[in-house]
Amino acid sequence: MKIIIKREFGGERPLYNKHGLRLEDVTIHLGESSVKEGSDIEALHCRFEGKYVFWCCDNVLVTDCHFAESARSSVWHSRSVELRNCDQQAPKMFRESRDIRLRNVVMPHAQETFWACDGIDIDNVEAREADYIFMNCSNIRVRNLKLFGNYAFQHTKNVEIRDSDLQSKDSLWETENVTVYDSFINGEYLGWHSKNLRLVRCRIGGTQPLCYADGLVLEDCTFEPDADLALEYSDVHATIRGHVTSIKNPRTGSIRADSCGEVILDGNIKAPADCDIRIGPEA
Repeated sequence: MKIIIKREFGGERPLYNKHGLRLEDVTIHLGESSVKEGSDIEALHCRFEGKYVFWCCDNVLVTDCHFAESARSSVWHSRSVELRNCDQQAPKMFRESRDIRLRNVVMPHAQETFWACDGIDIDNVEAREADYIFMNCSNIRVRNLKLFGNYAFQHTKNVEIRDSDLQSKDSLWETENVTVYDSFINGEYLGWHSKNLRLVRCRIGGTQPLCYADGLVLEDCTFEPDADLALEYSDVHATIRGHVTSIKNPRTGSIRADSCGEVILDGNIKAPADCDIRIGPEA
């Protein structure tokens, strides 16, 4: 493996098509595609300022590195990329890539990050300004994610989320096979048009959550006071702990809630209109 220590590079493709390369205390200044078409790359204590750093790369390990905000779109069309203990300031990271791992990563400008990726495994990540994060991705495993940004996890498949805090309007729309454990999901219009969405011991906030859903399951979940008009037109099996402000026109299934301010069943309910709703601590 070739080792480069304490060097600075800039311009276009300064380390293009390198294989078996270790970078230590290296700075990549403004430019494009600095390590494009490489494989078996390690980077330690490096600073990336130019964009398109790791395009079309295989087997990349990045540890204790800084991606400046100008290093936008740095990991596209790549496979087997891991970031550890990184300060990742750049937007639009991780597109059309496979087998991505993040451990202890901060992303303050995470808008449009993780698009059309397959195989994402993240733990202890904070993502802010994260509008449209995880769009059209599949096979995702998440733990200890703090997410601030709207439209998260839309059009995703095969997702498991644990011990996370998701502050996101319109999140989990049109998803398939998603399970969320022990998390707080807060934002308007959660989980609309989802299929096989399962929430276990989750806290739910925001108006009109979980509408138009098929195969929706809630196990021992709680609702914030603003989570009103819930479950409209959904096929749902739910156990709700504590009080829910209002439930409106669930399509079918069963709902058990300790307390409910209002159950709305009006002329707009959709067939088969046979949801079994029982309210009270003994329900």
